[in-house]
Amino acid sequence: MTARPVFLLAIICFAGFLSSAATADALHDPTGLWTGRLVTDQGTCDETRDTSTFQVGTKRITFTPSDGSIVLRGVPEKGNAHYHAEALVQQPSGAPFPMVFAAHPEGKTIVGTYGTPRCRAHIVLKR
Repeated sequence: MTARPVFLLAIICFAGFLSSAATADALHDPTGLWTGRLVTDQGTCDETRDTSTFQVGTKRITFTPSDGSIVLRGVPEKGNAHYHAEALVQQPSGAPFPMVFAAHPEGKTIVGTYGTPRCRAHIVLKR
């Protein structure tokens, strides 16, 4: 075998690796950054203006609504079948303001629901 066929074989194998990584479903390979836009279902959600980011790691998850300054945090469930992240912010009045994000994998996406006392929204996240 000459160098040219070996080189071509290496390129084909690498391209196959990249395409399989790109098609991995959210349940079996959730690690990484996922983005999407919140869509209001109920109430007033200021967080629908911009893209939101969901980050899945091996030991923690974060959801940043509207890529703002408040980050909801959680721990991935074993098996990656469900995610839950939350933050509890204190309002100027001193009253608590809970923010919750719950999600699950659905094919090549992660779908979720975001809620606060003022709003409820859904989101479809893609890599």
